[in-house]
Amino acid sequence: MKLTFNSKFLFIFLAILIAEILIAKYLHDAFIRPFGGDVLVVVLIYAFFRIFIKMNYKKLAFSVLIFSFIIEALQAVQYVNWLGFENNKFWSTILGTYFTFYDLLAYFVGYLICLLFKD
Repeated sequence: MKLTFNSKFLFIFLAILIAEILIAKYLHDAFIRPFGGDVLVVVLIYAFFRIFIKMNYKKLAFSVLIFSFIIEALQAVQYVNWLGFENNKFWSTILGTYFTFYDLLAYFVGYLICLLFKD
């Protein structure tokens, strides 16, 4: 692993960030917001790290997947309440408030997309 700056992943990160903000603000459907947003968040995190870190893309993608699974597991024990953010809409949305197996599937799909970014 070494530090770097990758403008390609900066643009990918910014594009996905804008898409995530638009999804959160304007979409209130039963599929794209809950599933598509979770797929994209894995790619967003992956792209963020690829801006600054050059390392094996498979290891990084897998690390992001494991991180996502851990966050989802924490949602099962309502960690947002532990942190005192249960009444804060912004942090509750960012951190997530409930566990679902569909989110794990969405994260795995995001992981598969990350594996497409080989360089």
